[in-house]
Amino acid sequence: MILHYASQADYDAMAGKDGATGRAWTADEVAAMGEFMGRWTNELVESGEFVAAHGLAAPVLTRRVAEKDGETVVTDGPYAETAEVVVGLTIVDCVSYDRATEIAAGLAATPAPAHVQARGYVDIRPIMDGMEDITS
Repeated sequence: MILHYASQADYDAMAGKDGATGRAWTADEVAAMGEFMGRWTNELVESGEFVAAHGLAAPVLTRRVAEKDGETVVTDGPYAETAEVVVGLTIVDCVSYDRATEIAAGLAATPAPAHVQARGYVDIRPIMDGMEDITS
């Protein structure tokens, strides 16, 4: 699974709002990112490695649910202790972890303002097939 990261400030900037982490994205920049992601995904579909992909709504729409002292506690996001959150995911089925790394590296070319590209990253994590994979 390839996990894509951003922050609430990034969502705000893509929605056209200037913020503390940088200027608002232009409509052309947002469109270029969308077109790039479409091409990137199509390449995975054509290679047979694509399984699924989803973007997630802004962190401000997050709810964290936990149990504390026998009571359910619901906290609305975003969370001050977390600057960046998972904003999307792509699941691929490929021959190796190295190939998954190559696929994820293609995201480095995602169009974005320079200050956003400078701090961008994705994580790659294998998906477990069962509890026996915990110790693998």
